[in-house]
Amino acid sequence: MSLTSRTRLSILDKPLSRGKGEVSLSCFALLFSEVVQYCQNKSQTVPELQNRLHDLGRKVGSKLIDLYFVRERNGKREIKLVNILVFVKSTLWKALFGREADKLEHSNDDENTYYLMEKDPLVNRYISVPRDKSSLNCAVFIAGIVEAVLTGTGFTAKVTAHWHKGTTYMVKFDDAVVARDKQLEER
Repeated sequence: MSLTSRTRLSILDKPLSRGKGEVSLSCFALLFSEVVQYCQNKSQTVPELQNRLHDLGRKVGSKLIDLYFVRERNGKREIKLVNILVFVKSTLWKALFGREADKLEHSNDDENTYYLMEKDPLVNRYISVPRDKSSLNCAVFIAGIVEAVLTGTGFTAKVTAHWHKGTTYMVKFDDAVVARDKQLEER
């Protein structure tokens, strides 16, 4: 009788790419609408509600860093500014929403600012906004996710969501990040 040691992998050790990583759209819509209602019950104003959604998005984004960079890329991360933005636009967006973001643009006015555009964000699709809260953009949740991913990977930025051609995420990097990227390009 031979003794063979079988190592069992826990669910935390298995890569994400195995199996179906999709969630039912109706399940997501219900869960997200409950999250919005919860935040709305804790908030008095639209900016306060948006700040709560943004904070929740940052918590989700910090977990995504662990999931993607540690499990899937063996701790390897991007070191160039444009590469991390392309990663967010394509790979991260596909993992979260099943498709790439619509557009990534660099600002003409400010070298620290980039725009990530999405015509119809999934988080806004199934939320009915009351008239008194017409300025509410639930995509601030996604802005929080993007901000946490960028900041957690060493690209400190502030990400905000705005109504413009659908939803535009304005990514404003710290001066130190842009200076570091210029130094990398000079090498």
